[in-house]
Amino acid sequence: MTETLFRGKLVRLAPSTRDDAEVFARWSQDADYMRNLDTDYARPFSAESYIERFSPGHEGPNAVVFHLRTLEDDRLIGFAAIHTIEWNNQVGLLAIGIGEPNYRGRGYGADTLRLVLRYAFDELNLHRVGLDVIDNNAQAIQAYERVGFKQEGVQREAVLRDGQRYGRTIMGILRDEWEANR
Repeated sequence: MTETLFRGKLVRLAPSTRDDAEVFARWSQDADYMRNLDTDYARPFSAESYIERFSPGHEGPNAVVFHLRTLEDDRLIGFAAIHTIEWNNQVGLLAIGIGEPNYRGRGYGADTLRLVLRYAFDELNLHRVGLDVIDNNAQAIQAYERVGFKQEGVQREAVLRDGQRYGRTIMGILRDEWEANR
C-alpha cells in the first residue's frame, strides 16, 4: 500500500476514540514510558481523565494530536503531536510516545517521525519543528538525528531521575533540512 498524508509504512495517524482511554491509562502505569515521555513526575492516570483529554477541541487551535495505529492489525501503539504551534512564526513542538513496549525499537517510531514531519511541513506549512529530550534517552536521540533533527543546545542538569541529574537536549529541524533528507 502506498504512503499518504496519514499513512506511513508501518503506522497510520488516527483520531482518538473513547476506547483508547483504557489503553492510555494502562500505559500511564509503565514508569519507564512515563519517565521518558516527559520531564514531569510520573504518575498513573485514570481512563476517565483520558476521555476528557480526547474530547473534541480539547487540544485547542495550536496543537494537532494523532493516535498511532499499526497498519498490520490496527492496534493502538502510541501517539504523536505537534503542539505549542506559533502560526505567525511557523514553528511548533513535536511530542511522540510509543506506549506499547513490544513496538519500541522496531521502526514504528521512525516511521511515525517521518509521517508527522511530512504533515507538519507539507500540511501545516511549518518552517521549524522542535523538541526536547532527556539526555539518558539515547535511543530517541538517535531516532531524531536519523530523520534530520539537529542538536541545538542543552539545559544542563535540568532533569532529576533516581538521584541522578540529566541534561535536557533541545533539538530542531527546518523545512529545508527535512526536504534534503526526504
